[in-house]
This record gives sequence, C-alpha cells and structure tokens, in this order.
Amino acid sequence: MDLNHKFTPQSWPQHPEQATMEGKNKFVGFWIFLACEVVLFASLFATYLALKDQGPAGMDFSAKELYELPLAFIMTMLLLTSSLTSVYAMYHMKNYNFKGVQTWMAITVILGLGFLGLEIYEFQHYVHIGFGYTQSAFSSAFFTLVGTHGLHVIIGLIWITGLLIRNAKRGLNLYNAPKYFIASLYWHFIDVVWVFIFTVVYLMGVLG
Repeated sequence: MDLNHKFTPQSWPQHPEQATMEGKNKFVGFWIFLACEVVLFASLFATYLALKDQGPAGMDFSAKELYELPLAFIMTMLLLTSSLTSVYAMYHMKNYNFKGVQTWMAITVILGLGFLGLEIYEFQHYVHIGFGYTQSAFSSAFFTLVGTHGLHVIIGLIWITGLLIRNAKRGLNLYNAPKYFIASLYWHFIDVVWVFIFTVVYLMGVLG
C-alpha cells in the first residue's frame, strides 16, 4: 500500500496507525520503550518515598508545610485536559480529518505549555524559600522525580510541535498517522505518571 496515497474518508483504514508493517513495528517498539519508562519512574517513586522525611538539620521542610495543593490541582487539570484533547485528535485521525488532528494536537501543546509554566513557577518558589535541589535528601528526591516528569513533558511538546510543523502541508497519510498516534500514547503516559505524582507526592504529602 502506498504510504502517500490520497485517501477519502470512506477508503481510509479503520486503524491507520497499524495499517502498515512500519506502523505495527513502531507500535510494538513504543510499548517496549514504555516498559523501560515504567521501571525508571518506579525507581524514582521508591526513592522519593524512602527519602521524603529526610531533611537537613535546622531547615527541615515537611511536605505538609511545603506543597501547595491548589496549584498542583490546577496543573493536574491542565494535563488531564490535554490528554482529552489528544483523544479528540486521534478521533479525527481515524475519520481522516487532518485539520481536526492538527487543531486538537495544537491545543494539547498549549495546555502542556501551561502546565510546564506552572511547574517552573513552583520550582522557582521552592528555591526562593530555601528548598533547593541540594538542600536535603528529601529535596533531591522531589526535584529528581518531578523534574524528570517535567523533562518528559518538554520532550512531548517538542515531539508534537515537530509533527505539527513538518506535516502541515503534507496532509494525513499512512506514513505520519502512526507518528501522531505514538505521540498521543506518549502524552497519555506522561499524564498517567503525573496522576501518580499528584497522588503520592502532593495529596499524600499534604493530607498524610
């Protein structure tokens, strides 16, 4: 099947992301990659839970005193909404609506940027009050866990933005459909990790 074939909504495959062998290979490879990512974040969560009560003498910040739950909640809503908009994008992809794909993925990027901006603001606030990366084992574990997630958000934003720009004039085909789909899956993974961070770090920290 010609990857650049001009389709119609009627002739477009029901699952374009796996309509070619290349697409299937990308799909399988991505799940292997995600398995490695799960191991990475599991290790970071375990480290954080082990060190979250360890602070330096004379400057011991507790999670209950430190975390701002309303800000974390707004960040969570932004990221969960961005996950929903990426679902809308994949819905339009399956219906061969390239404009819908581009529009909803662009909205996903905007929401992701909003989340990233709030996370940077949060980090700056913590550093300003003396809760820096090297301040304690607790602070190192916190910034490593949340910062690693933030790095994944940046990678996802660059990835999706690159797809939007590169394919703006190409339209939708069987070559780039798997790329959009895999990018959407990656974004969902980022959202799931953040739900765990919000629950384990912020919610349990404030209420525990």
